[in-house]
Amino acid sequence: MPLAAHLKTVYAIQHLAFEDLGSLEDVFYQFGFRVRYFEAGVDDLSPALSYEGLTVILGGPIGVYETEDYPFLVDEIAGLKQRLKANKPTFGICLGAQLIAHALGAKVYAGHQKEIGWSQLEIKAVEQNPLAALENVEVLHWHGDTFDLPPNATLLASSAIYPNQAFSVGNNILALQFHLEVVGQSFEKWLIGHTCEIRHASLSIPQLRQENQAYAAQLENKTAQIMNHFLSHLDQD
Repeated sequence: MPLAAHLKTVYAIQHLAFEDLGSLEDVFYQFGFRVRYFEAGVDDLSPALSYEGLTVILGGPIGVYETEDYPFLVDEIAGLKQRLKANKPTFGICLGAQLIAHALGAKVYAGHQKEIGWSQLEIKAVEQNPLAALENVEVLHWHGDTFDLPPNATLLASSAIYPNQAFSVGNNILALQFHLEVVGQSFEKWLIGHTCEIRHASLSIPQLRQENQAYAAQLENKTAQIMNHFLSHLDQD
């Protein structure tokens, strides 16, 4: 891996207890990394946002624009803007991707419908697409907000509902609207934790559970390939 030995810890900013690194955590351990979590709204996020190594920004049910209700977002976004300006290795998932998009100057807003459940992506034909391994693979979507593509970003994937599902900026910034990290054996936590959202969207919990059983294992198998590609292409000064 290109990261120096003193950077062999992954910092992860967590916005919701059960939306952790999931399968990515084992991948990082296999690659020789340690993992340190920071809880948004509770912990000081500045060490994670100023870190020279890889910082992962995880998902959550709040909106980027809800700064009045969740004022910690103001400092998180400010720190993220500085981090991205410095081109430090940054990987965002769902809310994390929305925060990256916002910090890069793109609009984040409520989408026209919830996208919850498993479906395939349209993987874009761009050179060295880090998501190439997800061709014809079902991934988990769980969001209501969406974002415009930031300036200078490369669109990597779309879904049938939302065109902007993943983007990169250079080699060091990767943002995924969908959930690459979900672990099949832990999916019940999502069904419990998001029960109000699921019922409000009139979705079937048994169907979501069945889809997880059918698709999660294949997605987990692709996670290491994607992270290996991302980590091996990082630009380090």
